[in-house]
Amino acid sequence: MDLVFQILLVLHLVGWAIVLGGALVSLRAPKIPAGLLHGALTALVTGLIMAGLGFSGVAGHDYDHVKIAVKTVVAVVITVLVVLGQRRPERVTAGYLGAIAGLTVANVAVAVIWR
Repeated sequence: MDLVFQILLVLHLVGWAIVLGGALVSLRAPKIPAGLLHGALTALVTGLIMAGLGFSGVAGHDYDHVKIAVKTVVAVVITVLVVLGQRRPERVTAGYLGAIAGLTVANVAVAVIWR
């Protein structure tokens, strides 16, 4: 089961890389690229699956419930921002994309720094 967990972790990180890269690349001409939603959903779903595996004890990992709650809320906010930006493209500005990129970096920082 550890192999499944590690594969999910790779997909999770790739999802966040897609979100961060897409947001940063689109700063000059502010728009939400299609891949941003796919990356956000990939990161959100794989994160929830990993947390479920960790909480169930199947993957052998022990998690801090508050840390996972914070990461989940941030991931949902990022996903909502991406969806709203796709539905109303006139709303998307460089600051809007900067917020998505900043929240993505904050989510990764929480994962790495919070022990």
